[in-house]
Amino acid sequence: MRALFRWYISKPILLRIIAAVLIGSAAGIVLWYISATTGNPVATKAMPWISPFGMVLVNMLKMIVIPVIFFSLVVGAANLPISRFGSIGLKVIGWYLLTSFVAAVIGVFIALAVDPGSGAAIEGWQEIAKSLGGTAANIAGEAQSGGSFVDMLVGMFQNPFQALSSGNFLAIIVFALLFGLSIRIVIEKAADDPTRAAKMEMLISFFSGICDAIFRMVDWILEYAPIGVLALSIVNFGVYGPNIAGPYVKVTLGIVFGILCMMLIAYPVLLAIVTRRNPYSAMKRMEQAILTAFITRSSAATLPVTLRTAEEKLRVRNELASFSLPLGATINMDGVCVHLPMFAVLAANMFGMQLGVGQLVVLVITTVLASIGAGGVPGGSLMLLFIILGNMGLDGAQTAVIVALALGINPILDMFETANNVTGDMVCTYAVASTEGLVEE
Repeated sequence: MRALFRWYISKPILLRIIAAVLIGSAAGIVLWYISATTGNPVATKAMPWISPFGMVLVNMLKMIVIPVIFFSLVVGAANLPISRFGSIGLKVIGWYLLTSFVAAVIGVFIALAVDPGSGAAIEGWQEIAKSLGGTAANIAGEAQSGGSFVDMLVGMFQNPFQALSSGNFLAIIVFALLFGLSIRIVIEKAADDPTRAAKMEMLISFFSGICDAIFRMVDWILEYAPIGVLALSIVNFGVYGPNIAGPYVKVTLGIVFGILCMMLIAYPVLLAIVTRRNPYSAMKRMEQAILTAFITRSSAATLPVTLRTAEEKLRVRNELASFSLPLGATINMDGVCVHLPMFAVLAANMFGMQLGVGQLVVLVITTVLASIGAGGVPGGSLMLLFIILGNMGLDGAQTAVIVALALGINPILDMFETANNVTGDMVCTYAVASTEGLVEE
């Protein structure tokens, strides 16, 4: 048994999760087939025993989402040297927001074109919601619509302790950014007061230490992920059968297509406009970092390679790369901006919600703001689904259904998303460096 456990642990987490998806899907389809052909509801009877293992994973993600977002953003904002870079720092942030907005718009258009989950029988999804331990009454009835833009804007500014207790993610994001920036401003203004500056540096070190501890917890959660994904896959396919593969395939292909549009069209166009050079020549020099991101599925883990690529291959000067790229690994998640609208439209179709123009505008804005808190760790986009779906008015049971579906294909999507995120970081850094004369010829 110990030898088997050591063999299991020695395998890459990505391989284990993919294996869990395949085994769980096959087991679920077998249960569904037995139930459908014999009339014996084997799948329904088994779900209460299997689904808790999946719900543990969902709840662990809920447990960690607020600390990851809050402390990552505080540290990232506090390390932004405002007085040193001035307008350059604002340009970097502006670029990150611009590319995130473009990615969110592309994600919404592709999601509407793919229209995942349309025409699906809602009864199967009701059963999934019940088996996941939620109360999914009246899912097929009239669903709540998302809050208005005014409600979202007002809700962004709230007592931070109230926001933490109520799970108001947007208010947490805004407070964390402002808190981190205020720390940096105090440091910049305390040149004549070394004691005060030292206190602020100690505060940053304290928050950085908390981030390290939290990311270690994320590692533990990811170690459990194959078990949770196995259970969720059995639940999904056991209740709904092989027909669930339709949304999986459509969502996966749609998101991958959107990411390829960002990397092969949107980024090159933006680079060509700013640098007046062949953008593909610059992007070819980014390939090592992009490949590393694709394999590790973590912007933070790829950061050493990204920094070396920017300085040695793109010839960006260290004073820009050393703050632009770490900041991007924290707040620039263009791949997530493509990802989230697809699951929002899927949720709308599954639960009978209508997304008008106003709701789509709010979805784009919410996606951009939420993506800032992805944290640069594997699976960060899963945490942000709670923000997007909650803002749409979904209850806990409905959210659990969509998160469960996302968990099943997240390992595949996460590789493409992280490659997109790291590409966006380098494109932004290279574009700003070109306009500010910070590229060494």
